Amino acid sequence: MPPQLPNEAQRLAMSERPAARQVMHQRWGDLLFLHWPVDAALIQRKLPGGLYIDTFGSQAWIGVVPFYMERIRPVGMPPVPGISWFLELNVRTYVHDSKGRPGVWFFSLDCNQPFAVGVARRFFHLPYQHAWMKAVRDGETIDYHSRRRSPGAKVAGFRYQRADKPEPASPGTLEWFLVERYLLFSSNRHGKLYYGQVHHPPYRIQQGTCEKWSAEPLLLNGFPHPGTEPPSILVAESLQVSVFPMVPLL
Repeated sequence: MPPQLPNEAQRLAMSERPAARQVMHQRWGDLLFLHWPVDAALIQRKLPGGLYIDTFGSQAWIGVVPFYMERIRPVGMPPVPGISWFLELNVRTYVHDSKGRPGVWFFSLDCNQPFAVGVARRFFHLPYQHAWMKAVRDGETIDYHSRRRSPGAKVAGFRYQRADKPEPASPGTLEWFLVERYLLFSSNRHGKLYYGQVHHPPYRIQQGTCEKWSAEPLLLNGFPHPGTEPPSILVAESLQVSVFPMVPLL
């Protein structure tokens, strides 16, 4: 039986708060979303069985997303200095399962907090990678640098402006398709698929200014250099996030 394609009702429903018990509090700060169109067949070949590329206007997209992780903590626990604040840089694409539920697939999540890397790998089955990272906020400008701790990796640098007049994306637009994602999929080392939900207010975003960007995160994941500036550059206001447990995808 062919997989069910996502419909608009399913996409809207994903933003509703799950009935499951929340397991973590997070704050995602000063996000930069860089996106390029990419060949859907290339992405599909890199996905595990049971997941299917999600497209906008028949076009697949791949994103590079640097941001701040702030006040990360389990429910019932206070944030811990040195552990609850760190940096993260994701390479992601957009997928759906056989039931048409749309979500995110992460090719990598670079992070400069070893404890967070271990927890995310073990309990969320996400492909976190150890990295040296540094970010400096200078007024409205953010200088963000990351180098994965693996042989041959180079520094990826990003310089962008913080959001100053953000607004929620309108449903049905490309911007909404790219950022309003509340379901994530992952796979353990045995190939078993999982999914988990997050909940937060709608992103408040705007078209961004990115003076410097790097394709290094794409290259590290086996993708070719895009060869062009990202046609979609968005910056988002910081927001609070509720995280729910990962469960097997049946």
